[in-house]
Amino acid sequence: MNSTAELLARADPAARALVALDRDGARREITFGDVIDRSARMAGALAARGVERGNVVMTMIGNRPEWIYAMLACWRLGAVAQPCPEQLRPGDLRARIERLAPRALVADTRDLDVVGEAGFDGVVLEVPGDEAFAEPAAAVELAPEDPALVVFTSGTAGEPKPVRHGQRYLTGQRIQAEHWYGARAGDLCWCTAASGWSLSARNAFLAAWLRGATAFLHDARFDADQRLELIERERVNVLCMSPTEYRAVAKRAELRPLPALRHACAAGEPLNPEVVRVWDEAAGVSVHDGYGQTETGHLTGMPIGPPVRPGSMGRPLPGFRAWIDEGELVVDPATVPTFFLDGRRDRPWRTGDRVSEDEDGYLWFEGRTDDVIISAGYRIGPFEVESALVAHPAVVEAAAVAAPDEIRGQVVRAVVVLRDGYAPGDALARELQEHVKDATAPYKYPRLVDFAAELPKTPSGKIRRAELRRG
Repeated sequence: MNSTAELLARADPAARALVALDRDGARREITFGDVIDRSARMAGALAARGVERGNVVMTMIGNRPEWIYAMLACWRLGAVAQPCPEQLRPGDLRARIERLAPRALVADTRDLDVVGEAGFDGVVLEVPGDEAFAEPAAAVELAPEDPALVVFTSGTAGEPKPVRHGQRYLTGQRIQAEHWYGARAGDLCWCTAASGWSLSARNAFLAAWLRGATAFLHDARFDADQRLELIERERVNVLCMSPTEYRAVAKRAELRPLPALRHACAAGEPLNPEVVRVWDEAAGVSVHDGYGQTETGHLTGMPIGPPVRPGSMGRPLPGFRAWIDEGELVVDPATVPTFFLDGRRDRPWRTGDRVSEDEDGYLWFEGRTDDVIISAGYRIGPFEVESALVAHPAVVEAAAVAAPDEIRGQVVRAVVVLRDGYAPGDALARELQEHVKDATAPYKYPRLVDFAAELPKTPSGKIRRAELRRG
């Protein structure tokens, strides 16, 4: 079987698969027939350049149809897609290249400079380009455990790590697509997550198509007023945004009734109860919070039908077995069809998240058991920020911790110990912020910078981040 090829083969070629809005405002409606043809030709272009089954192919493309064609082309060939966010700096991209040794990289024209600076010497396919004129490639037969996707996550004690998912990850999205995402046949669905992130790989197009719906793409930076305007103008039926975006629209735009919007959901970080209430009262739609991890895919969601419980991450999805052990959410991976390929499915998966459960089985997020910072849906490992700061000549030591933020949920706070000869101040704080932006992806930079004579540490020399968070 080839799960995505079979999914497309069952679709009506004349039906609308995508509605895409480019940065310049150009609007395209794309049929499933067009998607099949363009992705098959892109697969042909990759195959002609030596890409074979099992090869890793990176993509660096914005929220535009070409990214979807590239992902489908990989799966058509049996190659392993590794989507990269456009925010990555050359050093970030180089680290991924060294880790995965990709056979090819499909890049947007606007991202070619980053690819070049990263030093990639393999096959680069530029899009838009001449891939549309290649001969279509046939779909290969694949097993459910054949690798299909690699996504990166941040840890607490090192660089981001790659997580591999099998082919069953793709069709396994059907459960969350029905019971949390809420797509129906004929809907227009908009998952706003940037290409390259775990949520976008699940919901930017797959979840909608699995339910017979159309996916909407907008290749532009977030703007609260524009976001609201597009939901209205395009008559979006299903909306999936990060809690940060829901907060920002509620606070910065004139939130108003959205009669076409039937269902809304949120993922990436906990959603504040007051934001759920504001959207319910002003827009007429209750936002359904949900929870998942890069390794697992979606695990829980606010059920569709019963009244939303503001602040809850819902219940485990149908068929998924999860429980709480000493305050930590634990999952039986054998019950989760999207669970990652490299993980053992014969022992419980400990999520690292502290969760409580009420008498009706609804789960409530309490906090991380580790030190990962979740800011606007991005998972940021402290080590990455600290390494960038210490590379600055003024810095002896640095610690990165989470600080609460009304819009983003959390932001990165850096506590810095300076070398002799350097004095703390606003100018140096701004210089350190710009330094981190230049060294790694911009979303990781510390929005708060404090200076200290020394960092609190354990007897073994580990930084006491909990103490810094309290301070």
